Amino acid sequence: MSTRNLPPPEVREMPPPPSKTWRIIGPGIVGAGVGLASGEFILWPYIASQAGLVFLWGAVVGVVTQFFLNMEIERYTLATGETAMTGFNRYWRHWGAVMALLTYAANLWPGWVTSSATMASYVFGGNPAYIAIALLLCIGAILTLAPVVYTALEGLLFVKVAVIGGFFTLAVIFAVKASSWADLPQGVTHTGQFPSDLGVAVLMGALAYAGAGGGQNLCQSNWIRDKGFGMGHYVPRLVSPLTAKKDEDAAATTGYVFVTNEENMARWKRWWRFANTEQAMTFVLVTIVTIVLSSLLAHSTLFGTEGLANDISFLEKEGEALKSQVGEWFGTLFWLIGSFALFTAAAGIVDYTSRLASDVLKSTYMRRSRLSESRLYFFLVWAIVLVGIFVLLTVTDQPLVLLVISACVAGMMMFVYAGLLLYMNRKAMPAPLKVRGVRVAALIWAIVLFGVLTVLTVRQQILDIFG
Repeated sequence: MSTRNLPPPEVREMPPPPSKTWRIIGPGIVGAGVGLASGEFILWPYIASQAGLVFLWGAVVGVVTQFFLNMEIERYTLATGETAMTGFNRYWRHWGAVMALLTYAANLWPGWVTSSATMASYVFGGNPAYIAIALLLCIGAILTLAPVVYTALEGLLFVKVAVIGGFFTLAVIFAVKASSWADLPQGVTHTGQFPSDLGVAVLMGALAYAGAGGGQNLCQSNWIRDKGFGMGHYVPRLVSPLTAKKDEDAAATTGYVFVTNEENMARWKRWWRFANTEQAMTFVLVTIVTIVLSSLLAHSTLFGTEGLANDISFLEKEGEALKSQVGEWFGTLFWLIGSFALFTAAAGIVDYTSRLASDVLKSTYMRRSRLSESRLYFFLVWAIVLVGIFVLLTVTDQPLVLLVISACVAGMMMFVYAGLLLYMNRKAMPAPLKVRGVRVAALIWAIVLFGVLTVLTVRQQILDIFG
């Protein structure tokens, strides 16, 4: 582990995993819950409505690719207690700042909450901008008044996954047609084929961003650390400076290392096995099932309908179709569930954007500051909320430059940090913990995939602007 930019790590024992491992299930659900947003509710259903179910194989490829990325992010944190962003900073002091700034650039426009507000307006009426402002204030309160931030977020996203699961159970019973189930195997039989009439950039984007994307994957470090995974057990959690029973230590924490003796390695193997299983059974399974079911629902209601837009208006059309085919109640329920799902995704986005920034600031630039990471997080959350409110009150349409940035930044980030993870987890880890074999190949695949995606997306944006 490099000590050029940050202090050397402290040597400690690898903590044993708890005997009841179900108690530490959660970070994968949080990752899936935050990721179940516009991609799962708009992009993948839109593809199903236009091209059928032939591209669902791409969702599996995209989610599995992100599984390997997430696990390499988790590998570093399990072994050191540091986030991957801090690990990057050990090799160049400003890598974390670059990633945090790119995350802010992708999330600068509060589209994540305006989509939720727009769906709510389909049911209750009202001005979506004012609804969005109220939702932003709720998000700020949830994230800064909860005594332990991660616990509140985890609980909210567990509810989200349960609610979405209940809705899709009803959808399977009342809305998904037999003809759609009959077409589902096309997602396997057409593996490797692209419905080219939708455009390569759209399809590559769907493949790459199935599940999460950009800064969200990096936040797996922060979430598993707050849950106490591995060496993260020694790191203070983010708590509310207003409601927590005990304020956390304001000192910046360095990472930890453990001696690779027999006992510590046995504990490491159990942690690594559990972390892989937790990600596979939560993030991977929940995301793939949700994409498949949302695509089946759109296929049953809108397949063959021309002139649909790949934006929030798509959900209005789908809700109207569900009202017509199933009943008024089901279309209304669809909009309510969608609004709640996008609201909770917005809460997760505010959380991970603020977490990444507060971690970078405290671990690298403000190590001697009396401000704790929790207090930095508090200020950053409310900064996002206030900026979002300002934008909603002063700007009516999203500026073109922000559309371009959002379209390009996530793929570029993933291209860069896939390479950094490969380098760091080969160089920083002791020999028994190094990434090797199939996982090295998976990281190389991610570098190629997101590199190609970045080039295609930038090219498409240039053509859209100047073509």
